[in-house]
Amino acid sequence: MDKTVTCFIPFSEGESLMPTVSSLRASGVVSTIFIVLPQEHPGKIEGIEADFLRSAGFSSTDALKKMAAVADTDYVLTYSKGFPLDLGKFALKRMIQICDNTGAGMVYSDYFEKKNDALSPHPVIDYQEGSLRDDFNFGSVILYNAKAFANACSRMEENYSFAGLYDLRLKISQDYALVHIQEMLYTEVETDVRKTGEKQFDYVDPRNRAVQIEMEKACTHHLKCINAWLKPVFRELKFQDQEFENDASVVIPVKNRVRTISDAIRSVLSQKTKYRFNLIIVDNYSTDGTTDVIRSFAADSKLVHIIPERKDLGIGGCWNEAVFSEKCGRFAIQLDSDDLYIDDNVITKVIDAFYEQQCAMVVGSYRMVNFELQDIPPGLIDHKEWTRENGRNNALRINGLGAPRAFYTPVLRSIMVPNVSYGEDYAVGLAISRHYQIGRIYEPLYLCRRWDENSDAALDVNRMNMHNLYKDKIRTIELVARKRMMGSSNK
Repeated sequence: MDKTVTCFIPFSEGESLMPTVSSLRASGVVSTIFIVLPQEHPGKIEGIEADFLRSAGFSSTDALKKMAAVADTDYVLTYSKGFPLDLGKFALKRMIQICDNTGAGMVYSDYFEKKNDALSPHPVIDYQEGSLRDDFNFGSVILYNAKAFANACSRMEENYSFAGLYDLRLKISQDYALVHIQEMLYTEVETDVRKTGEKQFDYVDPRNRAVQIEMEKACTHHLKCINAWLKPVFRELKFQDQEFENDASVVIPVKNRVRTISDAIRSVLSQKTKYRFNLIIVDNYSTDGTTDVIRSFAADSKLVHIIPERKDLGIGGCWNEAVFSEKCGRFAIQLDSDDLYIDDNVITKVIDAFYEQQCAMVVGSYRMVNFELQDIPPGLIDHKEWTRENGRNNALRINGLGAPRAFYTPVLRSIMVPNVSYGEDYAVGLAISRHYQIGRIYEPLYLCRRWDENSDAALDVNRMNMHNLYKDKIRTIELVARKRMMGSSNK
């Protein structure tokens, strides 16, 4: 096989470059290796046989356009980590073979992960049309069809510092397939050893705000290109069209939270408001004493304790039990069984927001705390990436809409909540946002307890992949629905 691959790797200090370059050379298909250097670098690295490109950053538009300009082979490969790469035998030949066989614009594979000197398989997931989140894990080795790479770079109008690689794969996906090879083709070093529960809020960390602004801009342009971007025009609501016994119901689905459920209940029952409200707890067959704790509050007439007839309900199914109950109020307000409202004015703020912002859903903000309710990083989670003008489009890129969530009950009943225990709130939020305005409260409304018993505190790679695959499927369904809606509106 001819040397048909031009490789690009980021500069790194230390001894990582040598084994990476050696591994690429040993593949037998690499023509040229370029190391992407900082602008100020002198351009010489002792002992390394490679060419150099200078750029502001490996993920920048500037770097990608320079890569496209110098690549003179049929394929382009990027390795995005600054740690030693160990390619499997015939790995690049296999990637070339599949790229050629499928006509893909880009191929990526499963890999082995070396973490704390232990080697373990790290499968990734298939790319879908709705895989729009900028943190989609392709692994660190990606092979591109050089024509697809160059064409995408030629259409880059924005000059991104951080979102260049994201913009690249979105543009390639408009014309080509992105193909996942379910084979472990290389080994990479993983340095981020945090648990999944510690990583999941990175995208709303204020320190990453500049990155998020660029990612939103790239995604917005992509949605416009594929006719899936929605203008800020929303259906009107008339909240008095239906009669409800209560203005609001706080909904708590719970299973085996004996340590936290009483705090959650007290934070609801202590609310002071002019609005009529109740608390609906859907107790999903707890076995640890949670049921007895709930029953200890039975003297309060505001508490509605539901034990479903069915035993096949996830969190979403429990929500449906509450929302379709005749006891449910005009607005259904979420509270997780781990958490508690920050003060006694939350219900008032949420209901006021519905009327003031004329929305079918309200999303608040919260503070991250430990089990003892002490603040922990990143602190306030306010999802400021949500705007009236572009929030429902950007919602297809981010991994969640924020919390606590509250819904106009008739709209929620018309959509229903998927009977799953992960991503059900995101699915509902996307569906609502297709037609209705989502209101926002940027001050904290509740304390989000992070502890070892959170359902997403420490997921293994297979469970994390299952969650991500489901959310991508939800995005795909929503993206197709929006494209169909836009197509019909343009006729």
